[in-house]
Amino acid sequence: MSKSKKKIVRDFYNSDFFNDPSLLKKYLHPEMELFWNAKTGYNHMRIDDVRVMSQEAAKSFDSVRAKVTHLVGKGDTVTIRFTYYVTTMERPNEEEPIAHFMAIWELRDDKLYRGYQMSQPIEEGADAMVSWK
Repeated sequence: MSKSKKKIVRDFYNSDFFNDPSLLKKYLHPEMELFWNAKTGYNHMRIDDVRVMSQEAAKSFDSVRAKVTHLVGKGDTVTIRFTYYVTTMERPNEEEPIAHFMAIWELRDDKLYRGYQMSQPIEEGADAMVSWK
């Protein structure tokens, strides 16, 4: 019996794929595509693009942690809402939120196959952070 689709998505975001790129093969379908809208613009990424981005992020952050606030699934589709928290080399004892994300994933063969993601940087106001709890 296969794992629940929601568990697969949650496990991917909770994994340490930033520091262990081998985990990308475990969670991402070889034909994976990510359509990502961010404040900095639109990105269309494939698995190799995600690998490069992860390796670059690992150079800046000691750790990356996703705090999942919402996880909804129906059939082969899972929606996740989360905030990434990081520690940096300059502040290894201070975990800071860096961005909010919402993604919709279609899974194929129990792997993330096609994703539609939106992100925005953390806002300074306390009200903005409360909305993500």
